[in-house]
Amino acid sequence: MNKSTYFAPSGGHPDQTQLLSDRAVFTDAYAVIPKGTMRDIVTSFLPFWDETRLWVIARPLSGFAETFSQYIMEVQPGGGSERPELDPQAQGVLFVVEGSFDLSFNGETYRLEEGGYAYLPAGLKWTLKNNGDAVTRFHWVRKSYEAVDGLDHPDPIIANEKDVAANVMPDTDGVWATTRFVDPTDLRHDMHVTIVTLQPGGVIPFCETHVMEHGLYVLEGKAVYRLNQDWVEVEAGDYMWLRAFCPQACYAGGPGPFRYLLYKDVNRHMKLG
Repeated sequence: MNKSTYFAPSGGHPDQTQLLSDRAVFTDAYAVIPKGTMRDIVTSFLPFWDETRLWVIARPLSGFAETFSQYIMEVQPGGGSERPELDPQAQGVLFVVEGSFDLSFNGETYRLEEGGYAYLPAGLKWTLKNNGDAVTRFHWVRKSYEAVDGLDHPDPIIANEKDVAANVMPDTDGVWATTRFVDPTDLRHDMHVTIVTLQPGGVIPFCETHVMEHGLYVLEGKAVYRLNQDWVEVEAGDYMWLRAFCPQACYAGGPGPFRYLLYKDVNRHMKLG
């Protein structure tokens, strides 16, 4: 695929003539954070990250995301971190939407470019450096790992989307497919970050209602998404959070594919307290 199709925010600030009405929605069941809200004024910073800012698009919060946080990181040339993750219980997934960086752990260094994916298990010591001459932007999804007695911790994974065959959904003639970086039968993992692709006119043909919490970042294209009782238009650069059991469905609007980066929590008993 053409690597330039991934959408990445660049910040900036609207002028005083722009209307205040927008597509941002925050409800008890879902939230929509449009790309137009990802401006300079809402960026954040992290300890021990040099030449870096980020947009926090999900965080554990009463009435919002419960299991994960998600950042869009923006690292300038020469920037990065020798101490990126300060929580020893936090596992992470990195997905590159623009530029490249060098990721190092266990004595090895890996260059991740656009479409690059890394799974970083809890407790892993890793570093990240933008050694290129252009800004790099990537998603960082974090979740506290739920260890299970008798199951080993997962191993690190380095991949690129272009090298992973998508799994076509049954009875869809190829219009709906999921790119999986982790074997879904590997119960060591308690979260998955995948890429869902719907070709123009493709649909999720029923209202999915399930236990998994979702974070969806639109990488490419546009669609009309069913969120609880509402149909909401979304496009590349928009972010959606869906509470567990929030009904969801989708019509891909074309003219090109509709693609999104999807988080979900998996493979663990429900907490009873």
